[in-house]
Amino acid sequence: MVEKTIKDLLEEVNELRKKSTMGGGEQRIEAQRKKGKLWVWDRINRLLDPDTFQPLQWMRTTRSTYFGLDKLKYLGDGVVVGYGKIDGRPVFVYAQDFTVMGGSIGEAHADKIVSVIEKAIEVGAPVIGIYDSGGARIQEGVASLHGCGRIFAANVKASGVIPQISLIMGPCAGAAAYSPALTDFVIMVKKSFMFITGPEVVKAATGIETSFEELGGADVHASESGVAHFVTEDEDTAFQLVRELLSYLPSSFDEDPPRVKTDDPVDRKAEDLRDIVPLDPSKPFDMHEIIYRIIDDGRFLEVHQNYARSAIVGFGRIGGYSVGIVANNPSVNAGVIDIDASLKIARFVRFCDSFNIPIITFVDTPGFMPGLDQEHGGIIKHGAKILYAYAESTVPKITVIVRKAYGGAYIAMGSKSLGADVTYAWPTAEIAVMGPEGAVRILYRKEAMKKEDPDAFLREKLAEYRRVFANPYRAAELGYVDDIIDPADTRYKIYLALDMLKEKKEEMMHILPRKHGNMPL
Repeated sequence: MVEKTIKDLLEEVNELRKKSTMGGGEQRIEAQRKKGKLWVWDRINRLLDPDTFQPLQWMRTTRSTYFGLDKLKYLGDGVVVGYGKIDGRPVFVYAQDFTVMGGSIGEAHADKIVSVIEKAIEVGAPVIGIYDSGGARIQEGVASLHGCGRIFAANVKASGVIPQISLIMGPCAGAAAYSPALTDFVIMVKKSFMFITGPEVVKAATGIETSFEELGGADVHASESGVAHFVTEDEDTAFQLVRELLSYLPSSFDEDPPRVKTDDPVDRKAEDLRDIVPLDPSKPFDMHEIIYRIIDDGRFLEVHQNYARSAIVGFGRIGGYSVGIVANNPSVNAGVIDIDASLKIARFVRFCDSFNIPIITFVDTPGFMPGLDQEHGGIIKHGAKILYAYAESTVPKITVIVRKAYGGAYIAMGSKSLGADVTYAWPTAEIAVMGPEGAVRILYRKEAMKKEDPDAFLREKLAEYRRVFANPYRAAELGYVDDIIDPADTRYKIYLALDMLKEKKEEMMHILPRKHGNMPL
């Protein structure tokens, strides 16, 4: 028998490595591409910087012998994991391969995902998951369910430690759908879908016929359920979005976000801001117009753009500092805060706080949404999530009251009482328990009934109320507003506050020892 040489051994390894990169075979790879979907290795190569990806555990296979799985033995078990770089920064990746048993999750498949998430935690680098899977592998039974559970536990372990981004690029069904839901951001490509139970099960259980798109398509999750934070037309756009998103984020919780050089002068005046806000509080305007004029180069990455549109959240920069922006939008339902807006704001604030991103809040809201459906749906507990998120956050918090700030919504939107570091108000600001019209009707209803001209009396009292309360002066007198500023100077004022707060260290010594608080979920 001729002994093998090192050359022979290396050739054997290379053959196995080549086999591991062929997924379910050329036919299935071609079928994937014909559907308009990239194959798993195409995706990794387009997502990462060229020639930086290093695969791990590429020889892992299933241990199961049921249903002929022992005869299949796909190297890699339907998921590619490893590490590489995006814009020169280390990232970890796990990417499901639909050409191998529909990307289904078996024990080894799950082990690989868990290992790469745990390694990302140890290194302190973001982890990106590419989902294209039919869910738990039926042939492996409870072992596949155990694997899914271990992935969920790893997602939770990583939460608030490293950024987690999920890309949905095909089906993401059954128990597997909970993994991206546990991550920080979900990006769905058009024609992908997520659901716990498919259309056939829905029909059998409820009698309702529905389609994959109607049940769990990208647009549904971006506008109705709020599961998806972003939707893109194609996969390449999704990869570019990941790069842009990461540019605002630190690699882990114990780093500051990247600071970027800008040619946009920090003291640039935006004099047209003086004319954007109507003096009549009942007239709408689009808060985006204020945001665009204040941030560097008007570049704003909006999160949840089509969900709960009376609130705006997203990332921008001011003087090169990454900031998270939270705002009411008076052009949608007057900027009122409803259940969905509460969830949207609270989750975004908590993410920013987890990763040391300062929070800039722009306020113009008449309050929380009234109505039977809102009260029965739990607006009290959901609105309390905003209060909890702002109150527990320790990052720099700067609030600008643009116009209406009424009642509990004034408190919720980054007020001094919840820990805002600096609070500015424009001269157009109105800070009160409720809108002037409602307040006057309550305060003077009985007295007005005794007057010869009740309407004239109420108009007189309304003007008086506006003079006393519907302005920023009373709040400034009491120290709840730090400065009343020219709208044109807002950008520079925020920058100066950010620069002053950049070394802020708020210790948690004032909080009693505990495992964690009990957020009103």
